[in-house]
Amino acid sequence: MPFLPPPLLRPAPLLAALAAALALPAAALDVPTPAAVASRIAQVKVYPGSATVERVARIPAGSRSITLACLPAGLDVQSLQVSADASVRVGETSVVTEPRALSAACATSALDGRIRALEDQKATLQAERDALGLVTGYLKGLGGGGDGDARRPALDARNLAATADALRRTGQESLLRQHQIDRGQEDLDRQLQPLLAERQRSQGGANGQVTAVTVTLDAPREAELRLSYQVAGPGWTPTYRALLDTTTRKLRIERQALVAQATGEDWRGVKLVLSTGQPRRNTAGRTPVPWRIGVEPPQQQLAREDSASRLAMVPAPAAPMAAAKAMAPERPLFDVNVFQNSFATEFDVTQPIDVPSNGQRVAMPLGQHEDTAQVAVRVSPRLEAAGYLVADMAQPEGVWPAGALQLYCDGAFVGSGQWSAPGNVDGPARVTLSFGRDELVRVTAEPERDNQGSGGFAGSRVERQVQRAYLVESRHRTPIALQVLEAAPVSVNDQVRVAAQFSPQPAELAWNRQPGVAMWRAELKAGQSARFTADYTIGFPKDARLQER
Repeated sequence: MPFLPPPLLRPAPLLAALAAALALPAAALDVPTPAAVASRIAQVKVYPGSATVERVARIPAGSRSITLACLPAGLDVQSLQVSADASVRVGETSVVTEPRALSAACATSALDGRIRALEDQKATLQAERDALGLVTGYLKGLGGGGDGDARRPALDARNLAATADALRRTGQESLLRQHQIDRGQEDLDRQLQPLLAERQRSQGGANGQVTAVTVTLDAPREAELRLSYQVAGPGWTPTYRALLDTTTRKLRIERQALVAQATGEDWRGVKLVLSTGQPRRNTAGRTPVPWRIGVEPPQQQLAREDSASRLAMVPAPAAPMAAAKAMAPERPLFDVNVFQNSFATEFDVTQPIDVPSNGQRVAMPLGQHEDTAQVAVRVSPRLEAAGYLVADMAQPEGVWPAGALQLYCDGAFVGSGQWSAPGNVDGPARVTLSFGRDELVRVTAEPERDNQGSGGFAGSRVERQVQRAYLVESRHRTPIALQVLEAAPVSVNDQVRVAAQFSPQPAELAWNRQPGVAMWRAELKAGQSARFTADYTIGFPKDARLQER
């Protein structure tokens, strides 16, 4: 019996076992691999020009590492924040960006099922059309369109009429069915085109990129993990609707928001928060540096002047300009300047919102404000012989950034304007909105009288007399409040003296805090008219030339 070494001294089985262990996959060696988990967008906070997206995922018990895939490639990696329930210990986080085609979880789209069903219907119709083509070719062969008479079957003269009628009916039905199939395929193509375009858009084109975030953790039980990140590009802008009821004098301002984004991921049924803050702007202001003044040595000054003259003679290279233009950011979806003078204010949208990632602007309400307004007809007879309906109300509380404004009067759309909240004022801030021309108010500006003569000691001064008169007539069936604006001369030089006399006396001589702009206020009854006059005396030296602007 041959001698065998002890088991511990057998090298061959040890080497075989080691080779088998090296050949095992990572899972067999108990090396944890990241598990891809599904996540959903729970909340999005939109700023002017950016957004913070918060995703939520359920992690199974015993997880050691999970991956959240199909995230937008434009997310700010430095803004990533991971949090979980108290029972979960969160470790390091890694981020990988790769083409969408290389990611098995992101290569398919939610539209693939609908696209595949339509393509199957189209293939079924094409198969039927090809079969009808075979039938049509056979019928053509029976009718003499074949390769030769030897292949045609013999026809009985007694059944010739019946055979011809059967061929006609069969051929007619076959060609008509082919036409119907062509129409059906055209309808399917029309349904497929937007779906294919939507899939192409959602996947970011052929070169679309996606980001995957892998989180190392220790989850002893099932828990919830939250991932938040910032993306550049989304934005929102306010828009307003002003509805005036002239009977009750009620003015209602409806505030809305237009939201749009093109981040590469659709926001479906998310909780939306709109903020007027701008986190991408500088958080600290600039501080001054000491202003140092001295005398530059003559030699250093001459050298600097000579260097500046040589640089001026060399034309600027075009490459850096082209590179700067190529690196310029894309045009924002909205103008963010309307929020520059606003403190950060947030608006919670109550209902879930869908915002697709195609730049489409989605409108949503942000509440309304209603108050009693002072309604009047305002005229500027010297500028235009027309009256305009205006409504004046107290400035609503809160932040009201500038935005587009739609105007409605007594339920009818009268035009568009711009909402602009008043700036710093001494008294309570008020908002005045114009609701279009009042056709029932007739304005007449009488010809102006302008006379000039000499005055003062020995005719050393010139006196100019200007007389203006306006007639305003109301054709309303109810009383109206009337406001008449007049630009009176204002002296900006001590040598020019101005004296004004009005009839009746204006209610304001510096309307809207503008010296020289007078306003008459009057109450006109139905069919009543009113006349307003202004007489100005302007005195200035005889040898001076009067300047008007």
